[in-house]
Amino acid sequence: MKTELEKCLAGEVFNGGDKELATMALNAKRLLKELNNTDYADVELKRNILQKLFGKIGENVHLDIDFHCEYGKHIFVGNQVVINMNCTFVDNNIIEIGNNVLIASNVQLYTATHSTKVHERIMNDEEIKTGICKTYALPIKICDGAWIGGGSIVLPGVTIGKNSVIGAGSVVTRSIPDNCVAVGNPCRVIKYIDNEI
Repeated sequence: MKTELEKCLAGEVFNGGDKELATMALNAKRLLKELNNTDYADVELKRNILQKLFGKIGENVHLDIDFHCEYGKHIFVGNQVVINMNCTFVDNNIIEIGNNVLIASNVQLYTATHSTKVHERIMNDEEIKTGICKTYALPIKICDGAWIGGGSIVLPGVTIGKNSVIGAGSVVTRSIPDNCVAVGNPCRVIKYIDNEI
């Protein structure tokens, strides 16, 4: 029988009130409070907190405050990454961020979602004792060299391709291929980029 964490990572409906998940969330909230209250110039302390919070953090990562996430442990960050101010990463499933990635201010990455059918997302009388609604989560991947413009929202199951640029304010509902510019709501490719040097 799968644990709620295993269901969460498998993209199955999980119970967010599960003790293991609740403990992970509480730990993340405590670390986030510490991170967001740390002196901006104290780079070493911020990195130490991020090493405890994230599943992995590479070299030369700049993360601005305020930052928010669900568990933290499902966030894996490569090298040479900028995550600007006021970003929210709902990491019920894996969020993988490659190398040389730019994430602008107010970007939101959401792995968690619910069924559009009301009877599939609300809990029955028995289930309501353990949660509020039925949730499942799908991973998000931001590939090497990508740039996510300010205020963009990336939805569950999306991959942003290598070197691609997402225009500010976009809502990314589907995966975006490598080497392109994509904008809008829903986000669509408007041109391809020659990234050969």
